[in-house]
Amino acid sequence: MRISTALIGVAASAVLFTGCASKEEPARQALTAAETSLAEIRVDAAKYAPEDLQSAEERLAKAKQDLANKEYKDVLGGATQLTKEAATLKEVVVSKQTQAVAATHEWESLSEEVPKMVQAIESRVDTLSESRKLPKDVNKETFEAAKAALATMKSLWAEASAAFDAGHAVEAADKGRLAQTTGEKVIDQLGMSPMLTSSL
Repeated sequence: MRISTALIGVAASAVLFTGCASKEEPARQALTAAETSLAEIRVDAAKYAPEDLQSAEERLAKAKQDLANKEYKDVLGGATQLTKEAATLKEVVVSKQTQAVAATHEWESLSEEVPKMVQAIESRVDTLSESRKLPKDVNKETFEAAKAALATMKSLWAEASAAFDAGHAVEAADKGRLAQTTGEKVIDQLGMSPMLTSSL
């Protein structure tokens, strides 16, 4: 019994279609799951890990294009990798959120101490500037260096405050800590007592 070439072609097409259909659904499900994982952390990732999020978004776009092109094997591979990236991204976000909380607590302490330190140093500089003679433990060169360091300290503190107002607690704490360290050096240069500055 002969089977026509046309019938063979139809049968082959049916098998191919069935095969594609059987691969499409797993690929679509995998991509949906991966996209859902990314969506769950997208908002926080945009704040704490924007570059990593961009990489994941690009992979998602590529996987969607592969799905449109019926490249189901590539879709599955991309979705698997995207799921891993989303998991890693979540860990990064949680870590940075924890750092932000700690930095916020540190900032609360710095925001009380540093302005008082600035005020005490400025008062000391004003007093010495009006004095006809510097104390024996402070020479002119040291005094000028202290004034320059005070300007740096105030600049750092302004940057720290701006960073905190912008929602960047970690950056604010880093700059605030640096301002505090600079202030401590100035206090030493001017022969000031740390106890006096802390009591202001």
